[in-house]
Amino acid sequence: MTYSDRKHRRSHKTAPLLPQKDAAFSHSETGFDGASFSGAVFNLSSTIVGAGIMALPATLKQLGAIPGLIVIILAAILTEKSIEMLLRFTRASKSASYSGIAGDAFGVFGRTLLQACIVINNLGTLVVYMIIIGDVLSGTSSDGVHYSGVTEEWFGQLWWNSRSNLLLLTTLLVFAPLISFKRVDSLRYTSALSVALAVVFVVITAGIVIVKFINGSIGMPRLLPKLIDQASFWKLFTTVPVLVTAYICHHNIHPIENELRDGSQMKSIVRTSIVLCSTVYIATSFFGFLLFGDHTLDDVLANFDGELGIPYGSLLNDVVRVSYVIHLMLVFPIVFFSLRLNMDGLFFPYAIPIAYDNRRFFSVTAALICLIFLGANCVPSIWDAFQFTGATATVSVGFIFPAAIVLRDTHGIATKRDRLVSSVMILLAVSSSSVAICSSLSIVLSGIGLCSIQHRKIVIYKMANITKLRAFVSGP
Repeated sequence: MTYSDRKHRRSHKTAPLLPQKDAAFSHSETGFDGASFSGAVFNLSSTIVGAGIMALPATLKQLGAIPGLIVIILAAILTEKSIEMLLRFTRASKSASYSGIAGDAFGVFGRTLLQACIVINNLGTLVVYMIIIGDVLSGTSSDGVHYSGVTEEWFGQLWWNSRSNLLLLTTLLVFAPLISFKRVDSLRYTSALSVALAVVFVVITAGIVIVKFINGSIGMPRLLPKLIDQASFWKLFTTVPVLVTAYICHHNIHPIENELRDGSQMKSIVRTSIVLCSTVYIATSFFGFLLFGDHTLDDVLANFDGELGIPYGSLLNDVVRVSYVIHLMLVFPIVFFSLRLNMDGLFFPYAIPIAYDNRRFFSVTAALICLIFLGANCVPSIWDAFQFTGATATVSVGFIFPAAIVLRDTHGIATKRDRLVSSVMILLAVSSSSVAICSSLSIVLSGIGLCSIQHRKIVIYKMANITKLRAFVSGP
């Protein structure tokens, strides 16, 4: 028990929010001898590769191929550096959780604020995941126009494949069993499959590009951004929330590290995961933008509802959509894991770890999954909210808090380079997020609200002969 964790507990005898490996994962008591290197890499990679992968080709559309790829790499470097600093300060403070480090540096207020940011980020992310799953499988309606989902195309409109019923079945049959695990390492196989499905998408997209390149139907991608006026310049900064969301994984660093056989491997695990995910992101962005060019939609998955112009194009469309939905289903529990931990920390800061209290564990789990289910069925469009949470809570979790902890330096271990990098990190995060928020607000206030976005989306879909799927994100 460390001081930073103990000062938020009622007694010296209680354990920290995240159980230590020697206490909770003893081989003699549970048969668990610690997580492996590969299992940790898959779990962390699955945390990183979520819905954001489908928004990255649109980032290249906004920034151009060269700046877009450079920014994706830069975001990966900043993420790796922020996690590396977190791990060093974790060992210095002897904390068992991310919130424990924040509490060590900024007290109860800092700890609570970080947990709130993680809850907001993860809750919004999971609602988006469920919305996408419903859109792809069951379809969606907008302004009186219905876009069929995969199950409607295959089986017709039946009682079980209505949107609410299909999401309920998915929640009960898929999510409920996967979110019931008390160890994150238990999700290593589903995480490995989710990463493999992301690679499948890259392979399919690359294959289509190669076929179209051979038959001469692929044009030269735009290398630089298209700057027409001042508004188009400020619009470039709205890509920041997408990039930050694409790499966010800080909330699962400590749960994964606490279960390792050898905690000293965590730095290598982080580096391996970020290299793997960066490779997937770069390939997805490049081939997606190369395939669809300036017609790339904000969610490139929507582009796979049109005619691809190659043999078996319809079959490939279905394979891409179904594999992506399964990928999200398998990513869901790994994100939910840290959501539950931090929600429990907010409401029960002085209780024993949630893993030791079955009643609290299943109560918090049931409350959260019900909240996510209601959000996915009741929120008509999440993109506007997702832009704001990406520009605030997500940036705070990924960059502002790690940098602020380093600058606070309660243990005197920060180097001049650490302070310089942290200052630059905060400056970039705050300025870019402020511009992104102001840009989004200006778009809303200028009269391009939700209804206009939905109307223009229908026009775009009609022009592209898209009749199947609604994109979960809507650009201005």
